[in-house]
Amino acid sequence: MPAKQADKKEQVGFHKGALDTLIKERQELFRLITIVDQLIKAHVSALQQLGVKISKSQKQDLEKELK
Repeated sequence: MPAKQADKKEQVGFHKGALDTLIKERQELFRLITIVDQLIKAHVSALQQLGVKISKSQKQDLEKELK
């Protein structure tokens, strides 16, 4: 196999591997964001049950951040 063809295959392999890694990293990041969002909601709910008023603007700010 000519060197140019081998180099191209090596580059293709490198980029495919990088994409696989990045996709897995993105999935893990999404999983972590989901967990953090759940924890935020639980704390807001707990504060409300304790009688702490969450203003409408604060709640909207939190909801924006969670999206």
